[in-house]
This record gives sequence, C-alpha cells and structure tokens, in this order.
Amino acid sequence: MASTFPFAAIVGQDEMTLAIQVVAIDPTVGGVLVLGDRGTGKSTAVRALADLLPPIQVVKGCPYKCDPQKPAQACPVCQASQGTPGAKATKLQTESRAVSVVDLPLGATEDRIVGALDLEKALSQGIKEFSPGLLAQAHRGFLYIDEVNLLDDHLVDLLIDVAASGENLVEREGLSIRHPARFVLVGSGNPEEGELRPQLLDRFGLSVQVRTPQDIALRVEVIKRRDAFDKDPVGYKAQWQDESDKLQKRIVKARKLLDSVVISDEMLTLCARLCQQLGTDGLRAELTLMRATRALAAMQGSKSVKPEHLQTIAPLALRHRLRRNPLDDTDSGERVQRCLQEILGA
Repeated sequence: MASTFPFAAIVGQDEMTLAIQVVAIDPTVGGVLVLGDRGTGKSTAVRALADLLPPIQVVKGCPYKCDPQKPAQACPVCQASQGTPGAKATKLQTESRAVSVVDLPLGATEDRIVGALDLEKALSQGIKEFSPGLLAQAHRGFLYIDEVNLLDDHLVDLLIDVAASGENLVEREGLSIRHPARFVLVGSGNPEEGELRPQLLDRFGLSVQVRTPQDIALRVEVIKRRDAFDKDPVGYKAQWQDESDKLQKRIVKARKLLDSVVISDEMLTLCARLCQQLGTDGLRAELTLMRATRALAAMQGSKSVKPEHLQTIAPLALRHRLRRNPLDDTDSGERVQRCLQEILGA
C-alpha cells in the first residue's frame, strides 16, 4: 500500500492545514472545501489527514463501523445481532480501527457510491445481499471528493440528502436498506474549471483558497521535500513520524478540552453581528463560527473563545457564504476581515 505524504511535512499552506486540523478536532464544523491553483498540495494535504486521526472503537465485524457506545444509531447488522427488543441484549464485541479517509472518484457510479445488490452472490449462490458502497466506508470518517466542482448534478443531490440526514437509504433491485452514513465532507478543485452549486457549497463548514507560493526559498523547500518522499516514501514518512505523533496527540488533547471551552454571549453576539452585516443566509454561518472558533481555542489550549480566534476563523467560515459583488475586486476573505475590524472597532 502506497504511503501518503506526512501531514507534518506540508509547508506553505498554513490556512489549509489549519482548517483540516479544526475539522479533525470537531467534525460537526461541517467539512472543508479547498479551492485553488493546480499543483498546490490540495489532494496531498487531504489524503494526509489520516495522520491526524486517532483510531476509533467499532463493533467487531460491522461493515459500517458502528459506534458501540451509540446503540440507537446501530446499522441493521448490529441491530440483528443485539436480538429482539425486550430480550436480554447481547454484548457486542469491539475492535479498534483507523478512521477512514475515503476517495470518491470523479467517474464513480451511483451504485458504487450508495451500494447495490451483490451480483456475485446473487448469481453464484442465489443470495440477495447488499454490497455497501463508498458512503458506508466513509461512515464515522471523511469522504474526499477531488474536482468536486465537476461532480454530476444527480450525485450532488444524493450527497446533499445523505449529508443532511446522516443516513443512506437504498431501495432498488428488491432491496430496502437503511444504514448510518455520517461523514465529514472534504472537497477540492480549481474554480476556473467550474462553479459549485450553492446547495453543496453551503454544506462545507470551512472554505480555503490556496495559491502557488511566490517565495523562492519556500518553493525550493517544497520541491526538496516532495523529491525526498518520492524516492523513499516509507523512509521519509518514518523521518516525520515523531512530528506526526505530536500532531495526533494535539488533536486528541483538543478533543478532550473541547466541551469545556467557553464561548461567551459577547462572542456569540460578535458572530451574529458579523454574519448579519455581511448578509449571510440562514444561521448556519453563526453555528459554524461558534464550533470552529471553539475548536481552534481548544487546539491552542485556551479555555475560552477570544476575538483573535474569531479573526482567524471568520474568513474560512464565511468567504464562501457571501453574495458576490461584481463591483468589489477584493478577495472575499478580505471583505470578511474588513467587516470584522469595523465591528471590533465600534
């Protein structure tokens, strides 16, 4: 199995790596959209996400990686193994598994994504059995879509439905299957090749814009690191293992601290005023700001959310939620920062 480039070795894309760490700490932030130039490490950073994620406990043998601590959210397989309602529940065996970072290929069919009848068993054994798809593999993990802006409309509709409900319902070929599918959506693409539909754009909690670095020394360092990795992927990753372990421990520590981080009414008022002044639709922007600033505070070891956390997170959480102003030639992130400075200075 090919080794992924170590997350700790990524340089020059601080905003992107920050956003990925924030959603690793609190998946309820809602995922990350990474847009920008080709060849700037978008796919590399997302696929390296696995370095940050500690293993999870799952029901042993479950094809959907059900959480043994949440029996109410169990899949049909686990529900069947627990016995009939009212009977003495069977204690489920558990095991530790790595968190999945599942690639959704651009040309993937609907059957491959949602799952379908297992044709091999149906033809050879006459057994009608469901073969789980990519959404099942991504449950309790991350679903990554490269070139997300080129995704077919009917697949976009499908992903929006599943992301909203947390369940995948498949009714076809005589099968009726409903299984949990709660995942963090991560997408990347080049805006020059096509726009995202607003409905899908709104499903991403954070949006990052990456550009080709212009600093010569930084460009040389990126080239050297990539060349060293290509020559010896396993050896290079081993060199960065200590740094990767430190990052993972930081994520675990932040997750434990997350629930105790306080976000005051004053900070919530700042979030609401900012979103109101920028004209964002609905209240999803405020909720994202609250969760993401809290995750950033936990990552930095702070017990409360402060204005500097909001200043860091606001462009990531709001730039993709703004209505376009054709007369404004500034970056949308700059518009957010400018508005925030006006509110803080008021």
